[in-house]
Amino acid sequence: MSQRTIALPEVEPILLTPRRDPFDHPDWIFEPKYDGFRALLYVTRRGCYMRSKRGNTLRRFDHLCLWVREELHVREAILDGEVVALDSQGRQNFRDLLGGRGNFHYAAFDALWVNGRDLRSLPLERRKRALGKVIWATSTVLSQVFTIEERGRDLFAAAQRIDLEGIVAKRKPDPYAPGATCWYKIRNPMYTQAEGRWELLQRRP
Repeated sequence: MSQRTIALPEVEPILLTPRRDPFDHPDWIFEPKYDGFRALLYVTRRGCYMRSKRGNTLRRFDHLCLWVREELHVREAILDGEVVALDSQGRQNFRDLLGGRGNFHYAAFDALWVNGRDLRSLPLERRKRALGKVIWATSTVLSQVFTIEERGRDLFAAAQRIDLEGIVAKRKPDPYAPGATCWYKIRNPMYTQAEGRWELLQRRP
């Protein structure tokens, strides 16, 4: 079968496991935790769509999906990332996202499929390099999530200083394997948008 006739697979996302304390380790990378909707982005020659972590199609972000597709340098791809709403100062605002306000933006942190090649069995660090080739530059609608190696405590301290939700920790050698690969989320207890968040989270897609 040629690559042109291969259908994109439906991907099960790796869910985040809570962890209390940040840590340092040479085999791990750390990313800021974005405060938005988790979204798997599927790009094909005919169009694109987004799926939530529960497998729902995120139709409310169809326009963002099309704009992101124009920014990507691929014929087809599956990316993992987060849809966020940015205010006029470029800060994330979950309430705006839930209410359909603000500037929608897709922050990608993983590349799972690119131009007929399934990347899920590759180590995370190689998938990160592939993602960098797909996203050549940051735009108003698309960016690649910042990554730092080894120094999780430093990134967590920075997340607290600039009022982010927290950080995410991932092992560099791991494949993209839900149920086997562990990604940790380490929340910032001082995050100012956390108040009343439980009620908001019940309405997430």
